[in-house]
Amino acid sequence: MAYNSWNQDQYGNQGWGDQNSFSYDMGAADFAPTDFGQEQQFQSFDYSTSGGSQPPPTTSTYSTATTQPPSFFTPGPSIMTPGISPEEPHHVGESLEDEPPLLEELGINPDAIVQKTLTVMNPFRRTDAHLLQDTDLAGPLVFCMAFGGFLLLSGKLSFGHIYGIGLLGCIALYGLLNMMSMSGVEFGVVVSVLGYCILPMVGVAGINVLISLQDTIGMILVGAAVIWCAISSSKLFVTALSMDHQQPLVAYPCALLYGVFALITIF
Repeated sequence: MAYNSWNQDQYGNQGWGDQNSFSYDMGAADFAPTDFGQEQQFQSFDYSTSGGSQPPPTTSTYSTATTQPPSFFTPGPSIMTPGISPEEPHHVGESLEDEPPLLEELGINPDAIVQKTLTVMNPFRRTDAHLLQDTDLAGPLVFCMAFGGFLLLSGKLSFGHIYGIGLLGCIALYGLLNMMSMSGVEFGVVVSVLGYCILPMVGVAGINVLISLQDTIGMILVGAAVIWCAISSSKLFVTALSMDHQQPLVAYPCALLYGVFALITIF
């Protein structure tokens, strides 16, 4: 087989020429990498030129002892949503529909707020005792903020006085009611009832924004509001704690507390 190749003669001259023979030998050479335990054998090539002889038949051997490389990744446990099997599809819309409303999650019951407000507005209205055991503070917070806002519109910054006097009054009535009742009362119930029954004083503070209450008519309105608050709060306490024939005893300290709020409103 004749073909052109790049060769070198015996005098050191190099160039392209017509070679009639080109032979090469393969010798076995072992290559054993240690990383993955593979043993490979490659043939080394010895190229030599010889004239007039045919190249010997090409022989090559390639043997491999293959082993699996070590695994550097260990699969962790699959993350699954609790209560949902991997075979069943998870529908996001259905889970959102099953969630409770936001007000219920926050512990705010609008129906209870409306019922307690109507009870304060009508002291002679019949009230369920279980409704009064609810320690709802959303309504009292709104009424106290409204009371302070009306006083602010009339030129009196009294938020600190409202919360300070209200806290001392709640602590005093909490101790008094626990000594007077057989079952006892929770502090949250006392705060809730006194906060709801401040609603007549909120109305008086709103009137004070328009007209002055330091005359005779103003004094009468403020006195009626104090009596209204005392009757409403004492009725709620007596109903919630089953204190029969003790409403006048409870109404007296309540009237003292709301009387302080009336003085803040007038002066």
